Amino acid sequence: MSLGGLALRLTESQHRVILGNCYDGLPNEACGLLLGPMLAGAPTGAVSEARPCVNADASARTYTVAPKDLLRAMRDAEGRGDEIVGVWHSHTHTDAYPSPTDVRQAVDPSWIYVIVSLKHDAPMLRAYQIVDGEIAELAVQLARDT
Repeated sequence: MSLGGLALRLTESQHRVILGNCYDGLPNEACGLLLGPMLAGAPTGAVSEARPCVNADASARTYTVAPKDLLRAMRDAEGRGDEIVGVWHSHTHTDAYPSPTDVRQAVDPSWIYVIVSLKHDAPMLRAYQIVDGEIAELAVQLARDT
């Protein structure tokens, strides 16, 4: 599955939620889910909600979205006609690029994988598609809140 020219579209407040969650998770990796519309089994790039979740691993090197958070997000998304379209997590000491572990754990080829690096003074948020071990970077567009 290829996302082609797809771009991740976040509002400024969603961007703040993601970055805040990543800092709140320190010294461990933080994680959360992106909820939004799908079209023909692929995300449109739009995000309806950026939902912080608990990192069940409580680790600075790995993350697992807590199962109860995943289930709640799935139910809430379905209730409003959305789906889980992606996941984010932080890299506390490395760049915002998928690690070999991230690639192995990429559970859904349609999802958008967002990584926030906290390695430098300013956080760096980047988005990817990971399909069959292949990594493709997506553009990230920020929009003003309406």
